[in-house]
Amino acid sequence: EIQAADRTLEQVVRYYLEKSHRQEKLDQFVTDAPSVNIIGILTLGFHNRHDCRELRRLLKDLDIRINQIIPEGGSVEDPKNLPKARFNLIPYREVGLMTAMYLNKEFGMPYVSTTPMGAVDMAACIRQIKKYLDTLAAPILSSKRVDYESYIDGQTRFVSQAAWFSRSIDCQNFTGKETVVFGDATHAASITKILAREMGIRVSCTGTYCKHDAEWFKEQIKDFCDEIIITDDHAEVGDIIARVEPSAIFGTQMERHIGKRLEIPCGVISAPAHIQNFSLGYRPFLGYEGTNQIADPVYNSFALGMEDHLLDIFCGHDTKEIMTKSLSTDISLIWNPESRLELNKIPRFVRDEVERNTEKFARQKGILDITVEVMHAAKEALS
Repeated sequence: EIQAADRTLEQVVRYYLEKSHRQEKLDQFVTDAPSVNIIGILTLGFHNRHDCRELRRLLKDLDIRINQIIPEGGSVEDPKNLPKARFNLIPYREVGLMTAMYLNKEFGMPYVSTTPMGAVDMAACIRQIKKYLDTLAAPILSSKRVDYESYIDGQTRFVSQAAWFSRSIDCQNFTGKETVVFGDATHAASITKILAREMGIRVSCTGTYCKHDAEWFKEQIKDFCDEIIITDDHAEVGDIIARVEPSAIFGTQMERHIGKRLEIPCGVISAPAHIQNFSLGYRPFLGYEGTNQIADPVYNSFALGMEDHLLDIFCGHDTKEIMTKSLSTDISLIWNPESRLELNKIPRFVRDEVERNTEKFARQKGILDITVEVMHAAKEALS
């Protein structure tokens, strides 16, 4: 679907540009002022509406005029005006990259494909924009341009709260916590880099279902995670999550379901997503405000795990029965009443881990009936 959308947008743009050229209606004179096309914003894209608003604010601050935004809100009359812009901005790799490559080949239009997500990549994106404008813009406009380095410094220090949060004691409490990240290539790579590079959280495994973009994905996150997975099989992702037992998951709606089954909190950071993840309020992932919006679900995901811990300590509303949460059903294990009673005595925040470790030990030993003695033997084996 992603590849089809990317190809379709490129074909539509190509068709109408070639048609305008044949009819001699194609205006290739670029604007005098710095200008940009934003390519890849979709009506039903994950947080695209909020991201587009944040990009508008960013470009206005940088004194860059928006020439076109496609395909969101576009019409067949718009493609002929695309060559007027000085460069193209591609916020997501999934849709828009092929169009940018075509425009670069046919009209010599440079494009910025660095996703402005997270403080570090935001700065990299802005500097890349500056590089192109310095090369392309007329000298007469140089005196009017914004001081980009001062802008980056000011936004990072005073608008984005993520930089402050990453140095706070709350964020330092994440030290030693493990996470698993999965989603489309753009969001999974960006979130992984934010967690590891900007928040100091260990990413045990990062993956994407965008098999066609596997090489780029691996190159982006090879230094920020322990393991990389490229798959479109959510069951395979579920098995990895069950094996790693992370403190939190950041993924799609599928990983959210897996997290519920394993009682691991999950923040949804990528499509496919449930309607509840298309928030009515302003929640961009891009831009400096996006850094704040990303930090919130990251913090809240870990906080939910702590909340369960506190509820158990203070006799909260924990009335759920103990359930087997192994994703593998190859061997059916039976807990006898005595062992089940013993398991229920264990505090809930470690009970799940004890259950999984005991069942793992039983499978390794070929034991089908779990008794109190088996529990003690499993504990001894792991000590």
